[in-house]
Amino acid sequence: MGEDGKRKTRRGKRGGDAKKQKDIEASTETVLPASSTAPSTEYTAPPMDSGDSLFYFDTGSKDENTMNVDKEDKISPASYGLVNPDLQSYLKNCETMLDDPKFESIEDRIIFVNNVYEEMKGFELQLTTDHEGSRILEKLFRISSEYQIRRFFSLMREDTIRLVIHRFSSHTIQTLLFLSAVALEREAHGETSDLAAGAEIEGEDEVRTKMPTFEELLLELVNTLTPQWAFLMANEYASHILRVLLLVLAGNPIEDQSNPKNSIKSKRSAKYVEDRNGEPINHPSLSIQRKIPDSLTDALDQLLKTTDSSINDLVARGFTTSRVGSPVLQQMLVLQSKKGTLEQPGSLLDKCLLNLVSDPTENARRDSALKLMIDDIVGSHFLQKVMELASPKLLQTLFERYFCGRLSVLSMHPISNFVVQSLLSNAKNERQLKTMIAEIQPSVGTLLFKQRPGVVRALLDSCIRLRAGSVEIMNALYSGLGISALDERKELINLLAFLMPYKEFVNADYDQLPFRIQGSLIIQLVLQLPGDGHEPIMNSFFAQAPDRMYSWCKDPSGSRIIEAIISSEHIPLATKRQVLDQYSNKYADLAVNKYGSHIVDACWKVSDMPYKEKIMIELIQREMLVQDSPFGRIVMRNCRVEQYKRRADEWRERERSLQKGKRMFKDIFDSSSTPNKRSDKKSKKSKK
Repeated sequence: MGEDGKRKTRRGKRGGDAKKQKDIEASTETVLPASSTAPSTEYTAPPMDSGDSLFYFDTGSKDENTMNVDKEDKISPASYGLVNPDLQSYLKNCETMLDDPKFESIEDRIIFVNNVYEEMKGFELQLTTDHEGSRILEKLFRISSEYQIRRFFSLMREDTIRLVIHRFSSHTIQTLLFLSAVALEREAHGETSDLAAGAEIEGEDEVRTKMPTFEELLLELVNTLTPQWAFLMANEYASHILRVLLLVLAGNPIEDQSNPKNSIKSKRSAKYVEDRNGEPINHPSLSIQRKIPDSLTDALDQLLKTTDSSINDLVARGFTTSRVGSPVLQQMLVLQSKKGTLEQPGSLLDKCLLNLVSDPTENARRDSALKLMIDDIVGSHFLQKVMELASPKLLQTLFERYFCGRLSVLSMHPISNFVVQSLLSNAKNERQLKTMIAEIQPSVGTLLFKQRPGVVRALLDSCIRLRAGSVEIMNALYSGLGISALDERKELINLLAFLMPYKEFVNADYDQLPFRIQGSLIIQLVLQLPGDGHEPIMNSFFAQAPDRMYSWCKDPSGSRIIEAIISSEHIPLATKRQVLDQYSNKYADLAVNKYGSHIVDACWKVSDMPYKEKIMIELIQREMLVQDSPFGRIVMRNCRVEQYKRRADEWRERERSLQKGKRMFKDIFDSSSTPNKRSDKKSKKSKK
């Protein structure tokens, strides 16, 4: 594909193929090449196809505090023409260095970066709106000094709104916000400099204009964006900037590297960066809670307060089902929840729920709208967040009004079942939980066998979190699996692992039954139930033939179940010892298996000194077999077999100290939780 073809490629989370324009010359501005060696042909800038926005502003509105629309005051994306071909060619050559920045020294890197900034001086804004230029700028920012980032950030203040809604420059601004979040804490400790990097190296003694701090730049950005917040929420390129800005102002984690689902970037955007040798900003401070200046906290409070009162009811409800605006809206609700203003009458949430918070009386129009929202592909995501943030009172109102008597039907719906899962997993108290279990119990079998086991898992999550409902949820599982007699419960672990009703299981060929991932996850949750909730699974486990349970250790899903049994904190050590005894003389065979090696590691962690030596001797006796396997070598390293062979006494002393440390920490945790249990008992007695 040629350069012209590349230039037409859409970039962004929701970009598609560029729309064809018939009369480009009549609607564009021309730019002459700056270089004398460039051809004299005029270049025309293609029109921005994202110029037609969803919102306009009514500058003559009678209510000055309400964000409205007006076709006469339309805001269009920035346009500065095409980049000079010589500069574009230079930056493409520099991109190869940015893709693999292996400089001989830090000084070489600084000189290179300074030269790039010097070459593009005066063309910075033009580059941000260029397809390839914006991508190269993002790579350049990653190795730039904080002074250079602040300088570039300050240049964009002249045309902030139009740059924010541009499909290319919006990504540049987002990268600047990421880097600003990283630098804020350093700035608070006075570790930033107002001098350009490399000034001392080159021997220059120039006086540079003092640049605004990151704190000042962010404050100015907030002040600029706040009056037009609703318009920006509806813009597909500006909305992701608002989300990042809110997280930066709150000091919340922006990128969770351990959970890609929590990433601020979409899968499409991440793939775009990866395909073009880009690297995400994986700074540790982006995945943790950060300390921010008080001025930014005050700015966030004022922003939420202003938008809360200025966004009218109609616009707020529209955002609940907007693919573009809903993620920003949800982020705003999260921040309001932390500040305790979420459920105030007339709040943003109250407007989105058609005044359900301020006036919970029956309303046919509201009931119809919210029932449609439950089944909406975007509105359901919004309601999932509401369930997570709602108070016990609001959650009870939502349950009684829109879910009670409909849980079974909604649980089978391809969209609304996720709202039901959020409702069940966020039950606020024991009474709510048991009410939900009672209603869902007749449908548990259908949910398990009709690809809706996530609803059952949501109930188990609440049982574990609230430490209640264990008996009720187990009775629901017995009923759903078709277990009626006590002796049939011995097959419980099999029925859940294969997700089969009892009558089908007894007539099936066991060796041909496939494990079900969802069933494995349900078993792992049952093992975490409080009190004696794990006993039905353990009784079923010991009722099986040992060889059958051993075969589970070498299965991807089955091994997860065995590992969960061995690692569970709720199962007594004596019970775990019975499990470990079943694998005696089989640890070497398990160690060389991809999945069984994890079982050996789990057994090792819960074993006492004599049992560890028993495992060790078995591994040494079959050392040749174990060492030939990459998984076996990992097990040998974890058990420190070589140290045991050379200095057994030192190995024993080390293991004793580790066990002593574990017992000490366990005693500390137990003592810290004991007063709470005692206070709970006292409160229950006083209530009686």
